[in-house]
Amino acid sequence: MESSASLSRLRASANSFLAQYEPLVLLLVPLVSLLVARILRSFLDSVHERGLKPSIVGFIMTLVKLVPGVKKLIDSEKQKAVEKMQASGKSRDGWRDDLPTAGLGDGVIKTMRDVKEKDVLWQGKCSGTVYIAGSENEGHFSLINEACSMFAHTNPLHMDIFPSVVRFEAEVVAMTAALFGSKEEASGGQICGNMTSGGTESILLAVKSSRDYMRAKKGITKPEMIIPVSAHSAYDKAAEYFKIKLWRVPVDKEFRADVKAIKKHINKNTIMIVGSAPGFPHGVIDPIEELGELASSLRICCHVDLCLGGFVLPFARKLGYPVPPFDFTVQGVTSISVDVHKYGLAPKGTSVVLYRNHDIRKHQFVAVTEWTGGLYVSPTIAGSRPGGLIAGAWAAMMSVGLYGYLKNTKAIMEASKEIEKGIQEIPELFVIGKPDMSIIAFGSEVVDIFEVNDILSSKGWHLNALQRPNSIHICVTLQHTSVAQDFVRDVKDAVQTVKKNPGPMTGGLAPLYGAAGRIPDRVMVKDLLIDYMDGQC
Repeated sequence: MESSASLSRLRASANSFLAQYEPLVLLLVPLVSLLVARILRSFLDSVHERGLKPSIVGFIMTLVKLVPGVKKLIDSEKQKAVEKMQASGKSRDGWRDDLPTAGLGDGVIKTMRDVKEKDVLWQGKCSGTVYIAGSENEGHFSLINEACSMFAHTNPLHMDIFPSVVRFEAEVVAMTAALFGSKEEASGGQICGNMTSGGTESILLAVKSSRDYMRAKKGITKPEMIIPVSAHSAYDKAAEYFKIKLWRVPVDKEFRADVKAIKKHINKNTIMIVGSAPGFPHGVIDPIEELGELASSLRICCHVDLCLGGFVLPFARKLGYPVPPFDFTVQGVTSISVDVHKYGLAPKGTSVVLYRNHDIRKHQFVAVTEWTGGLYVSPTIAGSRPGGLIAGAWAAMMSVGLYGYLKNTKAIMEASKEIEKGIQEIPELFVIGKPDMSIIAFGSEVVDIFEVNDILSSKGWHLNALQRPNSIHICVTLQHTSVAQDFVRDVKDAVQTVKKNPGPMTGGLAPLYGAAGRIPDRVMVKDLLIDYMDGQC
């Protein structure tokens, strides 16, 4: 009875208190509270994922966009930036959008030659891009073209019909594996792998295999992986495709992966950590030995991206260059990606993904047993694959051989050191980090480095624009071994020109950065880039 009376008094008191408010207010308060709670939770999640400062900036940008007219203004500026990038790209005027009524027959080749003449003159002046020396109609190019042509209609999916390309793939994988572990491991059934269409597919497969391997071994169902900010964007693609939470952590002062920062993000859901040898932006090798040791101690996967360095670093080590450990000789490294179509001098579209053992690689395969078309097993993302490219890769490796790769590496490393030294001697510039291989990235605190890049572009050079810090880099190939001094001279002249004629930033990533030289909103930039690419396809 007393409890009932207390409850009645409490109800009467609450009704009396609430009676002073409008019913609409009473209805809105819980709704607003729920909205605030959701915003706060979203903000806290963002802080946990991105850090405090980026989250505050993002939150402010979201509020600003709510102001009437602001979103319309932002959309207008995005469209201007897209139009500016479109204007700087190739025109689509004259492109076909339907089949010719009558086939062109032999005229097709002439048409293709005419179109090809409009391509950039890449010999000797493109960063990376083409790794083979000479022109397209001679030497190594001719060998690859003939090999690809000979097997252009083959497909390793049909193993019983084309055992030749099946053998070529197995030998390419085995020869590549022998570069990154003992010969006994490579040929004795331990180190194993497959050929892929490029570094991105190799990385995607390594991530997918690691995810499923960790689920089988440790029961991880909410996978996370940790990579340095210098790691390739293919990991972002893998995270998006395979529903993996991705942590990008800062690099240290030498632009190498910061192992301490990586440790801070490790938790029970971590499936893998990543290192590069070298990283694409700055040509710096991450501390693979430390990363491998960390992965081994936690019983998680460790992938090494050797897409650029795979066919240079093993030979540079043999030549006496100081190359830190980077491969399967490091305990804890579980997978490696290496592009044969870069310094392996194979045709474009050839890479290899390697695993320490079959227990990991088996998670790369997809097997379908219930399909009415019969049993289906696929080792890579693609089903049908071009046997001509596999044959071309095999021909490239067999043609160059050990001595050939040693000779090439010597020439590439010497040209790289010559360019690095030349850049260091230009007082207005600084080299980023300590390049371990054949990529030299450089920036400036005196001149606008993107303006320098514009002038170099006008001289025929095609370099890569980087950010954080603003910089550009050249990936040295066999194409550059005879023009290293020319490049340094042109850089020196470009710096002096910009110094004498300073102006607003227009080159490199300028359409994305604006006058301040900084990206204010990563979501806006992402949308902008997607709009631009959508217009190109």
